[in-house]
Amino acid sequence: MKFETRAIHVGEEPNVKEGGCGDVAMPIHVASTYARKQVDRPTGGHEYSRTDNPTRQALERRLAALEDARFALAFASGLAAETSLFLALLNSGDHVVAFDDLYGGSRRLFSRVFQERF
Repeated sequence: MKFETRAIHVGEEPNVKEGGCGDVAMPIHVASTYARKQVDRPTGGHEYSRTDNPTRQALERRLAALEDARFALAFASGLAAETSLFLALLNSGDHVVAFDDLYGGSRRLFSRVFQERF
């Protein structure tokens, strides 16, 4: 598939599985919490919108397709992305090089949280 075709079609697969409403275009899911049959078992596979939701899954599928990657991750903020990246990749003794004009939240994350941890 060409880039342009992937850009408009990937992630737009109709939701025709049981319980799906058959929407042809991915709707924006604004729910923050989801129904459960039991406390530890979400009904539709989603627990809390900040960690996972159908809209984010569609975006991640599309980004992965556009980058010819197996998967992609989308985050609610840059700090969430930075935190996940550094916790996954950094080990004690590693160094991060950043420029002086860094976003204040990132600077505090590096100097107050990660400096003590790594």
